[in-house]
Amino acid sequence: MATGKINVSVENIFPLIKKFLYSDHEIFLRELISNATDATLKLKHLTDIGETDVKYGNPVIEVKVDKEGKKLHVIDQGVGMTKEEVEKYINEVAFSGAEEFLEKYKDSAKDSGIIGHFGLGFYSAFMVANKVEIITKSYKDDPAAHWVCEGTTEFTLGDADKKERGTEIILHINEEDEEFLEENRIQELLVKYNKFMPIPIKFGTKEETLPLPEDAPEDAEAETKTVDNIINNPEPAWTKQPTDLEDKDYKSFYRELYPMQFEEPLFHIHLNVDYPFNLTGILYFPKMTQDMNIQKDKIQLYQNQVYVTDNVEGIVPEFLTMLRGVIDSPDIPLNVSRSYLQADGAVKKISSYITRKVADKLKSLFNNNREDFEQKWNDIKIVIEYGMLSEDKFYEKAQKFALYPTVENEYFTFEELQEKIKDNQTDKDGNLVVLYASNQDEQHSYVEAAKAKGYKVLLLDSPIISHLLQKMEGEKEKITFVRVDSDQVDNLIKKDEEKISKLSDEEKEKLKGDFEKVIPKEKYTVQLEAMDSDAAPLLITQPEFMRRMKEMQQTGGGGMFGMGNMPEMYNLVVNTNHPLISDILNTKTEKKQERLIKHSLDLARLSQNLLKGEELTNFVKRSFDMVK
Repeated sequence: MATGKINVSVENIFPLIKKFLYSDHEIFLRELISNATDATLKLKHLTDIGETDVKYGNPVIEVKVDKEGKKLHVIDQGVGMTKEEVEKYINEVAFSGAEEFLEKYKDSAKDSGIIGHFGLGFYSAFMVANKVEIITKSYKDDPAAHWVCEGTTEFTLGDADKKERGTEIILHINEEDEEFLEENRIQELLVKYNKFMPIPIKFGTKEETLPLPEDAPEDAEAETKTVDNIINNPEPAWTKQPTDLEDKDYKSFYRELYPMQFEEPLFHIHLNVDYPFNLTGILYFPKMTQDMNIQKDKIQLYQNQVYVTDNVEGIVPEFLTMLRGVIDSPDIPLNVSRSYLQADGAVKKISSYITRKVADKLKSLFNNNREDFEQKWNDIKIVIEYGMLSEDKFYEKAQKFALYPTVENEYFTFEELQEKIKDNQTDKDGNLVVLYASNQDEQHSYVEAAKAKGYKVLLLDSPIISHLLQKMEGEKEKITFVRVDSDQVDNLIKKDEEKISKLSDEEKEKLKGDFEKVIPKEKYTVQLEAMDSDAAPLLITQPEFMRRMKEMQQTGGGGMFGMGNMPEMYNLVVNTNHPLISDILNTKTEKKQERLIKHSLDLARLSQNLLKGEELTNFVKRSFDMVK
């Protein structure tokens, strides 16, 4: 039996690095600036711990475009490299200098903000450049070095005459990538990926107007001066302690994140934890729409202030992806392109922490100013209800602050609601019956009938409410949710006085037969009920189970119940005590009776917005003919 080592040829790897290392070529600039930031922060750390006596000063990272020479320069004032370090860190692919540095200084460097992990970021330059130069001088006394490579495994390494400490990367841009020689394009990338990098990034200059002195004459003209164009904010709000920030600071940072968003956020949540993982950030609750999809991808994920992605599913619980803001953590495991999260235990812990933190903040807002919380409820309820549906731990915590508004604009927690309706809304089995409307206008007549009987009617109109009610009925014992236009309302509420029908059994049997001859059986089930004579002659209700399953199917839950495409089925409730029903029963001619039934049915359908298209047109024409 023979044993040996697999030999991987760099010549085979290099083309893959150049073309497929990163899915999006534009991130080469992010990687080079991340390296420059690491080099600068390493120097800061070494000066902080007294490892070197060089002056740190106020370093910047400069990006320069030489369109005529087809070159792009990235220049830092960090630790620089000796020839030996160039050999070690540049020529040995995937040997990460940041990784080695952190290991060497692991006790003191854990909070230094070093970014790099993989040692491959530098090679992203070859995705857009056919030749790359490194001119570098170490903070030590070693001579400067000059490294040149034209995208093959061949390189040259010699001396350079660079006097100042730091590194300059020069990219000779490919002909097909000349978009990266346009200043507007580079500005766009710097703002996208490096807007909050911890080291100031200079990109050209700009004119700045100087303030006039207080005693300046009225016609005096303000002077301007040329200053460095610093494109980033090295100290964004999330890097500071909550005690150092005021409400105006959070709102200002929100405008910095979303300059085209004109509405103020409703409130914010500042995340700040350093054990058992490191995570900072600020999440904002904006005003929500009923469409959950258009809200997503507004949270930005950073790693040590380097932008990674706005697709944060996995680290942020799905129900919170509708929020806005920033999350920054060096402990989030990323793949080599830093673009997608790897599923592991650390991510799950971070996700659980964020869920708990948001729940605690909501409870605090509710306890401290309930009136304000109630006013904001309609703008935030979709997030909270989605969280209750999808996260069991959040569901438990939300019992303390989730609100259930009534059609009369009263707001109750579920515990308060139970206390309010326990004496008036129970069924024959002693179950508490919670009545609700999903559309107050469409269900107006049913709402008014319920209110007239002294019942509380909730207004639950979010698109996922059917799913949530199903969950709540499973979690809470002896609780039933019934929509106010459901067929179950009259059967469930035991306080309803039983009405006596004015019709005999024989008359009721004939009446039901008369209706069933005219009403389409595939859509309606005819039911006779004795109600008040001034109640509607006909009511259309829908079986609660069927209606709820159909709603869940429309919002993505039907498949899991195996319901398929459920047909529209309704109950037609005939009020046997109404005078019109007596007229229909006693009509002498079959043709007139059929016309009365059809027209009455159309009126009932019209009241429920079920009469549409050609049927509505015919109904209107027929009504005008009757008036005429």
